Amino acid sequence: QVQLVESGGGLVQPGGSLRLFCVASGFSLDNYNIGWFRHVPGKEREGVSCIGFTDGNTYYADSVKGRFTISRDQAKNTVYLQMDSLKPEDTAVYYCAADWEANVKTMCVITSVRDQFDYWGRGTQVTVSS
Repeated sequence: QVQLVESGGGLVQPGGSLRLFCVASGFSLDNYNIGWFRHVPGKEREGVSCIGFTDGNTYYADSVKGRFTISRDQAKNTVYLQMDSLKPEDTAVYYCAADWEANVKTMCVITSVRDQFDYWGRGTQVTVSS
């Protein structure tokens, strides 16, 4: 089955850390750009961080720069999002997506292209609360 599956979400206290996983099955992430997005009900979906799976180029939203790190493991066909110094405002459902055409900045910043991404996962909940 061709799909992206996110995991690693959970409940964490402010200042804590979580590591999210985005695993692709049924296809190779080579030559795709992969992005992490988050959504809070009532707000627009936000591009958090994006990475070129083959070239490793990265992009970070200003809201997470210096706290989140995106990386990939080509052997495991997996993209990670290491989230440190978490804040309550990081609480959201986090989704990963893969697209063949959009570059990492376009993928993360331009909202109008998101409906055209090749694959979306179903999301994992991250809650930052004391």
